[in-house]
Amino acid sequence: MPPFELLLATRNPGKRRELEKLLQPLGIRVIGLEQFPDAPVVEETGETFADNARLKAAQIARATGHWTLGEDSGLMVDALGGRPGPRSARYSGPDATDERNNAKLIEELAGIPAERRGAQYVCHIAVADPEGRIRIEVQGRCRGRIIDTPRGTHGFGYDPHFLIPEYHKTFGELAPVVKNNISHRARALQRLLPQLQRLLAERSDPPEQ
Repeated sequence: MPPFELLLATRNPGKRRELEKLLQPLGIRVIGLEQFPDAPVVEETGETFADNARLKAAQIARATGHWTLGEDSGLMVDALGGRPGPRSARYSGPDATDERNNAKLIEELAGIPAERRGAQYVCHIAVADPEGRIRIEVQGRCRGRIIDTPRGTHGFGYDPHFLIPEYHKTFGELAPVVKNNISHRARALQRLLPQLQRLLAERSDPPEQ
C-alpha cells in the first residue's frame, strides 16, 4: 500500500513549517497546496476556529481528491472579549501584516495591567476524506499573557508578544523544539495522532470476504 498522503490546506508558510515538523514522525507523506495551483482560496467566513478548519478541509479535499488537513488558529485575549479570535490573521484589516496586527493589539491593550492580560492561542484541526467528509476534529490551547515589548525572532504572528509565564519567555524566544511540545498546534496534533493512527489501521485492514 502506498504511504498515506495528507494535504495541508494552508498557504501560510509559518503554519506549513510547524505542521510538517509535527507530522513528520508519523510516517505520513505531507503535501502542500503548491502542488495544486488551481485549488480554490477558501474564504474564512466561519464564526469560530472550528467552522473555518472544516471549511478549509472539506473544500480543498473535494477540489483535489486528497485527504486534507484544515487548520484554523489564532489568539484570544481575555480583556478584549476573545478578540482577535478567528480574525487573528486579518485583525488590522484586509492588508494586514504581523507588524500591523501586533501594533493594533498593543494599542487596544493600552492601560490594561499585566494581571489582566491573560490570553490563549487556540488551534482547531479538521481532517476530511477525499469526498470532503470531516472524519476527525481536535482542538488544542496554550495559555499565556500579552506583553507590550516584542521579544524573540522565532515563530510568526503574535508570538513575540505572547509570554509563557512558566518559561519566562515568549513564543518568539522559545527554541522551536520547546514550542513544538507546548504550543496550541502541538497539543492539537497530539490529540490528532491516535485518531490518525486508527484511520491508517482501517485503511490497512484487508476487506472482509
